[in-house]
Amino acid sequence: MTRKRIAAAGRPVLLLVGVLLIAANLRAPITGVAPLLDAIRDAFSLGTAEAGILTTLPLLIFAGASPFCVLLAREYGLERSLFIALLLTAAGIIIRSWGEQWTLFLGTGVIGLGIAIANVLLPSLVKRDFSHRIAVLTSTYALTAGVVASLASVAAVPIANLPGSGWNWALGAFLVFPLVAMLAWIPQLKGHSAPAAATPTPPHGGKVWHSPLAWQVTFFFGLNSLVYYVVVTWLPVMLTEAGYSPAAAGSLHGVSQLATAIPGLFLGAIVGRMKDQRAIAVGVAAVTALSLIGLMLKPGWGILWSALFGVGAGATFILGLAFISLRAANPRQAAALSAMAQSVGYLVAAGAPPAIGYLHDGSGSWTTPLLICTAVCVVMGLLGLGAGRAKQID
Repeated sequence: MTRKRIAAAGRPVLLLVGVLLIAANLRAPITGVAPLLDAIRDAFSLGTAEAGILTTLPLLIFAGASPFCVLLAREYGLERSLFIALLLTAAGIIIRSWGEQWTLFLGTGVIGLGIAIANVLLPSLVKRDFSHRIAVLTSTYALTAGVVASLASVAAVPIANLPGSGWNWALGAFLVFPLVAMLAWIPQLKGHSAPAAATPTPPHGGKVWHSPLAWQVTFFFGLNSLVYYVVVTWLPVMLTEAGYSPAAAGSLHGVSQLATAIPGLFLGAIVGRMKDQRAIAVGVAAVTALSLIGLMLKPGWGILWSALFGVGAGATFILGLAFISLRAANPRQAAALSAMAQSVGYLVAAGAPPAIGYLHDGSGSWTTPLLICTAVCVVMGLLGLGAGRAKQID
């Protein structure tokens, strides 16, 4: 075999490794903050709602930046745009861990921009290069994101408690994820593949924005994001108020993140064999709702409800990503639907963490917030009946 053929044979492997390492940065830099929220609130005398902005800010960036990410890819190519996403994520982590209040929020915003670019462009790249393995690969990179987010949550409090360390050093430790991904992605920078010339541009987004099916996919994705980021933000606080130590609450937060990876072991293969995913969509919404009811009624069984929530929310996330590719007819449409789903979807989710924190402060308990999230899961299941149909956008 010649050197050129060896290089050609190795490229899909390098590309796959690169995709998975980029996926490792999709959650951990944001979700890893939650176990440290109490320490951050004490450091800057932040209220509950103000602390929730640390989760809301990236979601607002996702919503605002997502429609424009395809323009970046058209100008610089998918490969270079994804490298830019990693650079921004790394820069944001450095800025956020500087130790000042203004750098905390600025860095969080920069991280959100980096993740937004990767979130939008990865489905388009998967549609282009792995068109016959969409569901399996989507599950695999969701699995990777969940495992890495779990490690970040479990390690955050122990790192912060090291001698001479603190919450900012724990957040700075997340820098290892984008650095490793950048090193692995360097071989792809020789490529310069852009979305098709007809890729929709903001503000109208093309015909996808006029499709009822696209809106069903968008709100299914958005409501899952709403529930996920509310629980991810406040689960450690819920557990500490129920009597758990901060380290134990951080560990259970890690359990929930690890559990999001479990559906990645089997869901992709199941979805890939099914033309119609309506039953799965309703089922995963029901599992998520059950975990919230459990947290409300039996918080002492935190490990069970944390794991169950992770399984339900992780499966719904995988399904939402799969819908973006499965309901699209081509890579151009996948990029457009991805931008729409993440722009509108994250806008729907953005205000929820601080609003829920404010509601908790006013009511003094987590009962009403958890009831609201349960109702959202019911609506999400109904949307899944539309988004899961065996059809594609015109």
